Amino acid sequence: MSTDPQAADQPASAYDLSHETEVENLATFALLVDNEAGVLHRVVGLFAARGYNIESLTVAETDRRAHTSRITVVTRGAPHVLDQIEAQLEKVVSVRRVHNVTRDPNGVERELALVKVRGTGAERVEALRVGEIFRARVIDTTAESFVFELTGAPGKIDSFVELMRPLGLVELSRTGVLSIERGATGM
Repeated sequence: MSTDPQAADQPASAYDLSHETEVENLATFALLVDNEAGVLHRVVGLFAARGYNIESLTVAETDRRAHTSRITVVTRGAPHVLDQIEAQLEKVVSVRRVHNVTRDPNGVERELALVKVRGTGAERVEALRVGEIFRARVIDTTAESFVFELTGAPGKIDSFVELMRPLGLVELSRTGVLSIERGATGM
C-alpha cells in the first residue's frame, strides 16, 4: 500500500471504471460516405472494436452520380465518449462528412414502425383510439388484429409501443432513425 498522498488522486489501475457513473446520452450521427464495398463494414467495425453499441443503423444510397450513401447511426455514451466516436468516424476511409444531428438545433429525426396488435372487444376499441391519438394508420386488419403504421420521433414510437403492450402487442418492426437538417443547405 502506498503512503504517497498524491497516489489517492490517481486511479488504481489503467482499467479504472469510475467513469461508468457518468450520464450517458443518445447521439445521432449522419455520415455521408462513398458508396463502395466495405464502407459499412469499416463504420460498424469501428464501433465493435471499441466496444460501442449501435442502437439504430440505417443506410441507403443518396446520390447515384456522386456515388454517395448516407449512414445514420444512433449510439449512447458519456459526452467525452461521443466526442471520441465523432472524431474516429471522421478518420474512417471513405467517410466524406460526419454530422452530429443531436447537437444541431436544426436536426430532425424520424422513424417508421409497423406495430401488430391483437385484440377483440374493449382492447380492440382502445387500440384503435390510441392509434388515432398518435396518428397511426391502420394498414392491415383482421377480425382479431391490426397492423399500425406510425412515423415520428423515436420517443413517440416508444410511447406508442408501451401503450400497446397491455392492449395485445404481438410484433414490432422499426426502420431505425433517419435524420436530416432543416433549412436550404444539405450534407
